Amino acid sequence: MTEKDKAQSTEQETTQRDLQKGTQRDLQKGTQRDMEKGTPRETRQNTQKYMQWKMALVIVIDLLLAAAILVTGTLVFARWYHEKNRPVLSELRAPDWYTQDFLKVNPYSRPGTKREEINDIVIHYVANPGTTAQQNLNYFNSLADQKGKGTASVSSHYIIGMDGEILQAIPLDEIAYANYPRNKDTVSIELCHPDATGAFTEETRESLVKLVAWLCDQLNLTEKNVIRHYDVIGKNCPKYYVEHEDAWEELLADIKKKRKES
Repeated sequence: MTEKDKAQSTEQETTQRDLQKGTQRDLQKGTQRDMEKGTPRETRQNTQKYMQWKMALVIVIDLLLAAAILVTGTLVFARWYHEKNRPVLSELRAPDWYTQDFLKVNPYSRPGTKREEINDIVIHYVANPGTTAQQNLNYFNSLADQKGKGTASVSSHYIIGMDGEILQAIPLDEIAYANYPRNKDTVSIELCHPDATGAFTEETRESLVKLVAWLCDQLNLTEKNVIRHYDVIGKNCPKYYVEHEDAWEELLADIKKKRKES
């Protein structure tokens, strides 16, 4: 083999090795790009997963919006229904089986502050054993004459005596000073009692059931809206019904029964 032939052979071998190296480098780079970018199949799978996730997110958002619209609509309807069926307090007429003996308007027991709605009926006891309904009403009236420091502000819409007599001291469309901080939307009923136990006579209890059942009917309330002063601020009032939970539940059951009868 001539020197020229040897040179050509060597050149061809070198070129072949360079081509092989270049091909390997290209293959390695391509493999690396495929690893970085993912194969076409993996890319399609990733795209599908992304679209599924996106669709799920859209569905969740739609469900949340639908729930919000439903809740808002329900609240609006409830408010509308409540307003539509809310009684006009100033137009309510008292039955003939109780007496209206309104306090004179004054800053301490009958401020004359008007209100438009009543949401609960609150039961109290007078905490002055042996006193009558009229005596307690007279006390509320006497508060109008207070002067100087140390004045008291207290009153009630109704007072029920030990013989079952019922006196109304304040109109239903005005607040009384009995259920702070719920004076604005509650009716207060004070109950007279014979002794320090706070237990009530049967006559007082019967009149209470009758009065509360009537109020519930007039105000679109139920026995669930009948609460104790204790339930408003935690005070031991009415003492007997706070200390005898069973008696309180029996009272509510009798009010429910009376409502169904009327």
